[in-house]
Amino acid sequence: MDKIVIINGPNLNLLGKRETAIYGTETFEDFFLKLKNEYPNVAFSYFQSNIEGEIVNKLQEFGFADYNGIILNPAAYTHTSIAIADAIKAIKTPVVEVHISNITNREKYRHTSYITPFCKGSIIGFGLNSYRLAVESFLI
Repeated sequence: MDKIVIINGPNLNLLGKRETAIYGTETFEDFFLKLKNEYPNVAFSYFQSNIEGEIVNKLQEFGFADYNGIILNPAAYTHTSIAIADAIKAIKTPVVEVHISNITNREKYRHTSYITPFCKGSIIGFGLNSYRLAVESFLI
C-alpha cells in the first residue's frame, strides 16, 4: 500500500472560512475525507501547524520513514522559511509543493519560493484539486 503524508502550514486550518474568494468554502477536513475515499489503496497521514519548527520536525519524521511522498503546502512559509527548505533538502522522501491559489498571480512577495528548488515538483492554482494532482504524481 502506498503511504503519503500531507503537511499543511499556517492558516490552512481556516480553509472554508478564510478568504473564500481565493481558497473556497470547503474545509480541508472535508476534502481530506473525500481524498481518502477516492484513493482507498493509499494510507494517508495528515498534519497541520501554524508553527514553522513543528513543520520542520514533521518533515524530518516522515522524511526518513517508509513513505512514498510528502505533499507540502507551506503556505506563507514558502516565501520566508530557509529552515523548511533545508529540511526538504536533508530528507530522503520526495516532496511535492502544493498551493491552492496561483501564487504567481498574487502579491509580488508571494512570487519567491524558498521551497521549490528542493521539491520533486510544484502544483499551484488548482484549488484543493492541487492536492489530488500531487497524489497522482506519486502514484504514476
